[in-house]
This record gives sequence, C-alpha cells and structure tokens, in this order.
Amino acid sequence: MDWATVTLVACLLAITLAKQLYPRQFQQFISLPISDKYFLVQGKAAQIVHPFNILLFLGQVLSVSLFIYMFFMVFQPETTKTNPYLFVQICTGYLVFVFMKFCIEKIIGTAFSLDTVINTYLFQKLTYRNLISLLVFVFNLLLFFIVEPTGKILLIFAAIIVLFNGIALFYSYKTNRNIIFGNFFYFILYLCALEISPYFILYKTLV
Repeated sequence: MDWATVTLVACLLAITLAKQLYPRQFQQFISLPISDKYFLVQGKAAQIVHPFNILLFLGQVLSVSLFIYMFFMVFQPETTKTNPYLFVQICTGYLVFVFMKFCIEKIIGTAFSLDTVINTYLFQKLTYRNLISLLVFVFNLLLFFIVEPTGKILLIFAAIIVLFNGIALFYSYKTNRNIIFGNFFYFILYLCALEISPYFILYKTLV
C-alpha cells in the first residue's frame, strides 16, 4: 500500500468518524446544497474549533494537498521524483496558509468590533470548504484508481472546484448582505486583501 492510498484511507477515516460520532450534524451538513438547516442549527454557536469541524478539516487538508500534488505529478514530474517530501511540504504550506489567513481575519474582526460577524462568516466558509473537500476526495479517488490524470482533466476538475467555491462565497455574502452594503468600502478592501491576494500569492509561490 503506497503513501497515496494511505492518505486516501486517512481521509475516508476522518469523514467516517465525523459521520459516526455526529450523525445528525453530518446529515445536516451534507444537505447544505438543498437546505440551510445546518447553519440554522449549528450556526447559532458558530463553533469553529469543534471535533466535527476538526475531523472534516483534516480530510480537507489531506484531500486538497493530494489534489495539488497531482498537478506536480502531471505538470512537473521531475519535482515529484527528486523531492520525496513534496506532499508533506504541500500539507504544511496549506495548513500555514489557512491558519495565517484565519488569524488575520480574526484580528480584523476584533479591531473593528465585528467578532460575532467574523466568527459566523468564518464558520460558514469553513463549512462550505469542508463540503467541497468531499468533492475533492471523490476526484482524488477517480484520478488515482479509475481515470488516468492528465493536464486537461485536472484543469477541468480544478475549474469545477473553483466554481463551487465561488458559489459558496456568493451564498455566504448573500447571507451577510446587509452588513456588507452598510460597510461596502471595507468589504471591497477585505475582498482584495484577504480573498484574492492570498490565493494569487499562493499560486505564484507554487509556480
């Protein structure tokens, strides 16, 4: 059993544990595309550091890192051959990126006395991205065991992920539209500084 298979099994184990330990919460979670019940029930407390979220986030880190690794396999195969720790580096970089972004957003929320709003927004964003990571997990299974990964297929899957992420952000902004319209200038600054720039920097770093 190679390390990629072990990683996929670890992802599946994290998702299964979340489902077994919190069955009602998981059912509401996977029903998010058709119902907002999860946010209505769980969003009241907006508990970001909750075992359910931690388990799904672990699956997210492994799934997304493995998906990024496949880009190196296809577009820069020499890198994967010469660097045996590339996957670990990607996981570490992804964790640091998410953690730093989270801390900066929390600091901004505190500075502008918007802790409740920011906590709710971060909870929504984490939830949506955990949900999207389930789709990434399925893509990884397809690419490792069924479909031969090519540049075209990877780009199509990446475009689907970006599309769903955009839809998730749209619904999150729609939920908080009253606050956004009341502070539109600050929202534009936030959007450019913390939602666009970090991903551009990450892309340039990877390239």
